[in-house]
Amino acid sequence: MHEFYNRALVRGLGLLAASLALAWACVGWSQPRQALLPAAGLPWRLAASSDGEAGSRTAIRVRHEANAVRADFRIATDPRPNRHPFAAADLVFTGADGRDVLADLSRHTSLTLRVRCSPANILTLGLPTFDAAVSRPGELLTYRTPAAFFACNETPSRVTIDLTRLETPQWWFDMFKLDLSRQAYTLDRVAKLYVGTTFQSPRDIASTVELGDIVLHGRDERYLWLLGILLTGGWSIYALWFFRAHAAALVRDVQQKLHKDRPLQAYQQLALEPQRDREKAAILRHIATHYADAALDMEKVVQATGSNRNKVNDILKAELGFTFTAYVNKLRLTEAARLLAEKSTATVAEIAYAVGYGNISYFNRLFKEEYGCTPKAFREAAGTTVQAD
Repeated sequence: MHEFYNRALVRGLGLLAASLALAWACVGWSQPRQALLPAAGLPWRLAASSDGEAGSRTAIRVRHEANAVRADFRIATDPRPNRHPFAAADLVFTGADGRDVLADLSRHTSLTLRVRCSPANILTLGLPTFDAAVSRPGELLTYRTPAAFFACNETPSRVTIDLTRLETPQWWFDMFKLDLSRQAYTLDRVAKLYVGTTFQSPRDIASTVELGDIVLHGRDERYLWLLGILLTGGWSIYALWFFRAHAAALVRDVQQKLHKDRPLQAYQQLALEPQRDREKAAILRHIATHYADAALDMEKVVQATGSNRNKVNDILKAELGFTFTAYVNKLRLTEAARLLAEKSTATVAEIAYAVGYGNISYFNRLFKEEYGCTPKAFREAAGTTVQAD
């Protein structure tokens, strides 16, 4: 059985290592990551937008510096009522030919970015996305613009935005006379990503915003389902192999032990044959004929044979390599194994009592230590062996 367990351990460890590697890969694949800054696979062009186009004194200048975007702007106070001057740095998505396109960001669930503001500011991040119900191609004002707000200051900080919980501004609903309850949106046709000012941004002050490490994060549960299927299948196959191989190994082990113990199964006849050493013969004969007596102990053997404790132990050690207790247990367990294999109608308890054990739990423990399995499993394996023979 040791060989089987070693083989099972090696295969189990190999499967565990493969499972861990597969889990690491699938978990990674289930969390798609798309970097925008630095640019990596999703092309865009940098642009600036502001209300300065409508005659405001608001000004903004943006530039791409290495792996960061820097925006310098001044938000001018507009004396006109209900005017909200703004400025924004836009990452406008483009195709391979450089033309503006609508990007599919639907598999992404969050966005992280590093930001620094001087002075402190309250900014918004928005994703103008084409809404088939009302949007007109090329007219960004008609695009639904789900957005989120965040704060920043002169200490660079990392911001995480949940793309599944963005809010569409009320003015967009007012413009199209839509019900405010229509908050559902998709990010499968996004024109650009912008970071811009809000009505709480400082006015008439030269301001700077630096953006970096803009990364889109997603979740693709198909790989997690694939992982679950592969792990379930792999470990199920291993479990099936383990139980079948264990049963086969147990049968082989029982065959080997029954064959090995056959000489002991004839102990009664051997012990009763004339011996040159009468004292040795008397000791072996008495143990052979009284091993099933639950009360058999060293003192009874000594009294019955007229020998002494040391002599009994010396004989058993020299002849059989056992101590008295080990030899009696060996005889009892060998006989129990024979009875389990040959008498299918006798219960385990009956066999235990028949060979001299009054405590079933103790018998089960000794039997498992001797044969590597419970009496019940031994009987099943022995039955398989008999059928095979």
